[in-house]
Amino acid sequence: MNVSVFGGAQPRPDSPEYAEARLLGGLLVQRGHTVLTGGYIGVMEAVSRGASEAGGYVIGVTCEDIEAWRKVKANAWVKEEWRKKTLLERMLAIIEGCDAAIAMPGGLGTLAEISVMWNLMVVDSLPRRPLILVGQGWKSTLDQFFTSFENYMPMRQRDDLMFAEDVQGAVEKLEGWKV
Repeated sequence: MNVSVFGGAQPRPDSPEYAEARLLGGLLVQRGHTVLTGGYIGVMEAVSRGASEAGGYVIGVTCEDIEAWRKVKANAWVKEEWRKKTLLERMLAIIEGCDAAIAMPGGLGTLAEISVMWNLMVVDSLPRRPLILVGQGWKSTLDQFFTSFENYMPMRQRDDLMFAEDVQGAVEKLEGWKV
């Protein structure tokens, strides 16, 4: 499968968050998956690095919008770069190009990727596929969202999300997923 990994650009190579994302890249490749990321720094770089070091294939989706905003290019572990003009085109390519997605901790961009993918599945614009959110932060954020807006969130929509405490748990959920 092509597995997209969403996550923040903040983690640096000496951080535990980077190490966890790097581990995820390796675990995905060991199970025969291709890794698809936003192609830049932080979680994207760490996952790409872990996948590449494990002998896997890494697709990085990059765009002009980000490179005009932050002086950065595709990370060294990207084997195939999909260039897009806009941030929205990039996000859709990462979402539509995957058979499953795993969201690591991140900020606004990661939240946007989760929300868009989830909403596309809810309205049947995207076939149902695993969308696994890693870490207590996503669980507590979405639990609060569900509680605060319970009249707007039918249970069947909530069922499109899966939560894992760590990357090992995410990979287990991915491997055990059935349509």
